[in-house]
Amino acid sequence: MKIQKNISLKPFNTFGIDVLAASFAAVSNITELQDVLTNNTKQKKLFLGGGSNMLLTEDFNGLVIKIGFKGIRVIEEDDQWVYVEAQAGENWHAFVLWCLDHNYGGLENLSLIPGNVGTAPIQNIGAYGVELKDSFMSCEALNIESLETKTFKREDCKFEYRNSVFKNEVKGQYIITSVVFKLTKKDHQLHINYGAIRSALEVMKVSQPSIQDISKAVISIRQQKLPDPKMIGNSGSFFKNPIISTEQYQTLLQNFPEMPSYPVSEHEVKVPAGWLIEQAGFKGKRFGNYGVHKNQALVLVNYGGAKGSDILNLARLIQKTIKKLFDVNIEAEVNIL
Repeated sequence: MKIQKNISLKPFNTFGIDVLAASFAAVSNITELQDVLTNNTKQKKLFLGGGSNMLLTEDFNGLVIKIGFKGIRVIEEDDQWVYVEAQAGENWHAFVLWCLDHNYGGLENLSLIPGNVGTAPIQNIGAYGVELKDSFMSCEALNIESLETKTFKREDCKFEYRNSVFKNEVKGQYIITSVVFKLTKKDHQLHINYGAIRSALEVMKVSQPSIQDISKAVISIRQQKLPDPKMIGNSGSFFKNPIISTEQYQTLLQNFPEMPSYPVSEHEVKVPAGWLIEQAGFKGKRFGNYGVHKNQALVLVNYGGAKGSDILNLARLIQKTIKKLFDVNIEAEVNIL
């Protein structure tokens, strides 16, 4: 396996930020990954999946390792359930479509989310009332130091809203190599009450939706709201939806009676960050070759040639403005490097 020098990472991040990696290696299996780690112990390392959940702000003076493990297989099944293992380098949306082609249910609401399977558990990806943790069974991960593999079960991952043990206690210690999902073969549990799914199904003239119909509805919604990274550089939703106390929400309603929310618990609600950003006047605002997308205020975009630092400064401006207007903190969902 060849290690390349001074490689542009522009093709490997969906923001399309042109920074250089001092060294670069693409690995297609665990053995290659172990070999690279064994032979390059002193170099700083950055691991890339689909490059969709990151903002690169400067050149990387170390070794970038692109995880390209491929493969999907059924490892166990009965009349009701199927357990499917997907390798870390599989494209997430392609994997969801594979499951739908086999009529396996549980991931349809997560259609068209950018990225790869291996990075999906790190932030517990979610959309339209469904999160990865709902179908997650376990994952295999390689310890970067010991080069030994470990199985993380659902309870080990400490999943929370866009969060997991991989962003906290074991951050930077493991590389996920494969993930196992528990999916339904029949009696699929449908989630159609979140966001615009029900409306999209009505437009499709579908009254009794299948999991395939729900996926098509989600794809239609996302394509209307979110720019294709191949056309306009972006990482999907840049910010997390903030969770605030019910008490604070009731106070905000006095000045912003149209503010939407989703209950999280008896004492907390989730407020759409996109709504806050739109109210602050940023939706569709352009700053030269970067800005906020015209159809979805959660999405920061690179129109071509922008620096990562430009987009980071815009994100900080948005955060500062939201704090000033609403006294609400919004956090970045993407990793800033």
